[in-house]
Amino acid sequence: MNQQQQQQQQQDVVFEGNSCVKKVTLNRPRKLNSLTYGMVSQMLKKLNEFETDPSVKLVILKGNGKAFCSGGDIVDLYGHSPPGQWRLKESFYKKQLIIDYLLATYKKPLVALINGIVMGGGAGLSMHAKFKIVTENTVFAMPEVAIGHVPDVGASHFLSRLPGYFGEYLGLTGTRLRGADMIACELATHFLLSKDLHLLENALDKVTSSDTAAISQLLSKFTLGKNDLKEQSAYYTSRLPIINKCFSRETVEDILLALEKQAEIGKEKWVVDAINSLKSTCPTSLKICLRSLREGRWQSLEQCLARDYTISYRTAASHDFYEGVRAMLFDKDKNPKWQPSKLELVTEEMIDQYFVEVKDDKSEPLRLPPRSNSIVAATSKL
Repeated sequence: MNQQQQQQQQQDVVFEGNSCVKKVTLNRPRKLNSLTYGMVSQMLKKLNEFETDPSVKLVILKGNGKAFCSGGDIVDLYGHSPPGQWRLKESFYKKQLIIDYLLATYKKPLVALINGIVMGGGAGLSMHAKFKIVTENTVFAMPEVAIGHVPDVGASHFLSRLPGYFGEYLGLTGTRLRGADMIACELATHFLLSKDLHLLENALDKVTSSDTAAISQLLSKFTLGKNDLKEQSAYYTSRLPIINKCFSRETVEDILLALEKQAEIGKEKWVVDAINSLKSTCPTSLKICLRSLREGRWQSLEQCLARDYTISYRTAASHDFYEGVRAMLFDKDKNPKWQPSKLELVTEEMIDQYFVEVKDDKSEPLRLPPRSNSIVAATSKL
């Protein structure tokens, strides 16, 4: 790596702040702040330093431009490597999962300012923070099944704990949520108008204590409550009963059948959109996703992240993932040729292979660093 590349890499993440409050700003606005290996490495190093520095009381995560973070830079990671060459991406992915785990178990309060697009790896960075601030500009999605992959970075933990079966709906359809709906379904903790973000930041700059109750009280002075967002969050509240009815089914085929029956009754556009998504998305990814979410309901974050690594390791060598990336991100013909092409052709034995722990000469299971405040297993909200 030459000096110019090193300088550019350092500029992709900006670290600033005062002695008590540190800010981590993702700074690739033209790339929607998509993550590279260099960015993840820098953040992991700095976040460890901030956590052990007794003078640091609060850490703020944010993005520059129209996105918080659109996820990992898949074009950069996968554009020049053929299927099966997992080692080229393994270091990046392991560091990404480790940083997600670090954030979830962080000993200092974390405030994620999510103003704009947050998807994939960006959700991994923000959804594990103590305080998750969204605005009217926020757009959340986990669209991995559309490219032959599966929602990861701990998604089977945080999606499966949403009310009812809303997590299955988001994971299987890749549906986009706005900020108010994230508050309604408890994906986010606070909502404020984007025009007031600078006021909130200025107030947070003056924090001198890690007292989470005091920080929460400070945030409440600038943010809107659920009652103020009832009309804006109608998307979530009006659809949850049907989502619970359909997405609680045992298999993807049964979920699709229930949605088709619902479409005959109500003709709601969002139901038709969900049907079309399930019919066009990678059949294997859908079945892996559903199984992962169902297992995640009863597992710890550590277990979920370990499974994410296993699935991604297996997916990296699959035809479907490279075909999905080709069709959606490179050639952009939006016509991937999935193998198998239909849900009924994907057997349980095929899916089982994606959940077999990695133990071979090429790699090994994910080893998360020991943390004194690890996330214990907890049942989901039903």
